[in-house]
Amino acid sequence: MANIKIVLRKNMIKKDGTIPLAIRISANYKTNYKWLGQYILEKDWDKVAGKAKRSHPNYKRLNNFLLKKLTEANDVYLDNSDENITPKQVKQKLKGPGGSKSFFVVAAERVKTKYDRKIFSVAKSELSILYNIEEFLNLKTSLPKKQVIDAIVQRRKNRISKARKSEYSFSDGILHFQKNTKLKFRDIDQAFLERYKTFCSAYLNQKTRTITNQLIFIRTLFNIAITDGVVAAKYYPFAGEKEKIRIGTSNKLGLTSEEVERIEALQLEPYSSIWHTHNVWLISFYFAGIRISDIVKLKWSDFKDNRLYYVMNKNEKPLSLKVREKGITILNYYKKHKIENRGYVFPFLKNVRPNDDEDFFTKTGNATKLFNKYLNRIASQCNIDKSLSNHIARHTFGNIAGDKIHPLMLQKLYRHSDLKTTLNYQANFIHKDADDALDQVINF
Repeated sequence: MANIKIVLRKNMIKKDGTIPLAIRISANYKTNYKWLGQYILEKDWDKVAGKAKRSHPNYKRLNNFLLKKLTEANDVYLDNSDENITPKQVKQKLKGPGGSKSFFVVAAERVKTKYDRKIFSVAKSELSILYNIEEFLNLKTSLPKKQVIDAIVQRRKNRISKARKSEYSFSDGILHFQKNTKLKFRDIDQAFLERYKTFCSAYLNQKTRTITNQLIFIRTLFNIAITDGVVAAKYYPFAGEKEKIRIGTSNKLGLTSEEVERIEALQLEPYSSIWHTHNVWLISFYFAGIRISDIVKLKWSDFKDNRLYYVMNKNEKPLSLKVREKGITILNYYKKHKIENRGYVFPFLKNVRPNDDEDFFTKTGNATKLFNKYLNRIASQCNIDKSLSNHIARHTFGNIAGDKIHPLMLQKLYRHSDLKTTLNYQANFIHKDADDALDQVINF
């Protein structure tokens, strides 16, 4: 049961001695205050009764006002008691869902929550979206397009440069948007979203899926704001026949067995960056396409009895895989550096700060960027005209597996929670039935 009472906020006394009045809403050890815009001297306040004393010159009018506000607060709580409404939600509903609260403030709260929970990859991508929206709001269409694009790119480079020099932190980005009141929820309508999609395509050179991910983020924030009473449902720009979010599909291309053999045969200078990249990619492939970010984190303690005992970071699913001869050959290069690399198989996290999850995330990200750079060179040296990326090791395993391995076993190897996910994924690499059907028509 919530405790709702009108109180003086003595810690915010004004120079003339008056103190602000607020509705205090407490429940489940959480408290929120809704300011009433009224000030009173402490001597004119009856703390027990929660109203102005007769000594106040306008005590009757003030008490009527306070009674009305107190009744509104109790009504909000009682009307929503079945939903376990929080003090914060009561406060928001009392403000009225006019959509006037800053979109960026709500977004910053969401990003901070992800950051505090150490879900850095999500927090980073969502903060990046906020910078994109800010660039859109500041867009000057009167300037030449190239000039605008160059300025956007330069601002992004400056943020990255400052971050590397420890002059800019993730928290600084969150704080920046917590202070930004430029965009209101009610300003984000279907026309706004159409203009934003055009901006992302024309000025940020983003593909359809990247733009869609940003719309999903905006939709998520609207759902949060509506639930918290920040904005009324009538302002929701994704309802009915309004903005429709459609998640498209794309072809997943993997390498052929012959292309993998070319990569295996490639001779590179030992312990160079491209040599490490080559080894990391092959180890990923040899273990059914383990994500590169997880390969970087492998420790020698993960290997027992010639098996890898591995927990996928994305969904925390465990798996045990035998280390094949090809994998042993690569791992043996690194075994003598076990102490130097502080227990990690590969050297990319040997200087990570202990118990610093953000540094762990940053160094892992730096390593994957390095890999993408050198994988392009490996593809070129092996005469592979496909885009060779970190994730293509997983696609390559799927492509070579085709329909030769039972879907249930592939589900286990891929660490998928749902067999349907495996079937949909593997459908990208099984073409025989379609090819046979086409042959029957063309070769009549």
